[in-house]
Amino acid sequence: MNPFWTFSDIGVMTKRNMMSYVRLPQLLVFSTIQPVMFLLLFAYVFGGAINTPGTDYINFLIPGIIVQTVIFGSTMTGVGLASDLSKGMIDRFRSLPMARSAVLAGRTISDTIRNIFVVLLMTGVGYIIGFRFQGGFLHALEALAITVLFGFAFSWISATIGLLVREVETAQVAGFVWVFPLVFASSIFVPVESMPAWLEAFAKHSPITVTVNTVRALTLGHSVNSSDFWQTLAWIAGMLIVFIPLAVYRYRKSV
Repeated sequence: MNPFWTFSDIGVMTKRNMMSYVRLPQLLVFSTIQPVMFLLLFAYVFGGAINTPGTDYINFLIPGIIVQTVIFGSTMTGVGLASDLSKGMIDRFRSLPMARSAVLAGRTISDTIRNIFVVLLMTGVGYIIGFRFQGGFLHALEALAITVLFGFAFSWISATIGLLVREVETAQVAGFVWVFPLVFASSIFVPVESMPAWLEAFAKHSPITVTVNTVRALTLGHSVNSSDFWQTLAWIAGMLIVFIPLAVYRYRKSV
């Protein structure tokens, strides 16, 4: 297919998915309430009890919270695809003269756009309660770009899960249950050095930890650990290389 028509189809599918937030604004409202609640609860309930040497807890927390936000937000990709499957929409799309990649790309791109909005909202809320970027404007943009790209990679994992399970309720559970322990066994909320030795060894090498460490260094104006930075890029590239073909394969098999 002509690349122009492929990108045109992707644009149409992206617009179609974004329109759901216009027609059902409560979807966007409730997708923003949860991360804001996480932020406020950890900032005010646990912040006084968690020691973060060298910086205030709010400046330590925000980089981790926005990474958590895009990860949790990416689970909606699988739910959306499972919903389209259960309603027969995928069968209709397959019967149309359109690029097969458009359905998946449109879904992941629209969810990434939503993630960008939520990340900006979280940053705004963080500024209200005392967070500040300390690494300069360019480093702030770099931190946000890495965060959004990380969420985009996770969306393709979620897409694969949604196409595998095919049911909305199952996709919600299957997309969340494996992410939850990864999120909390990381440096999002606390320094990994405070964890038991066996858990610290795991948390240090988690893709979420290395990404949070990179984003946190950029926001706080610290020198970025080159190992964390390259591991972050490697994890993003690896997830895309593995799960884009897997998602496309499952889409072609989803009859």
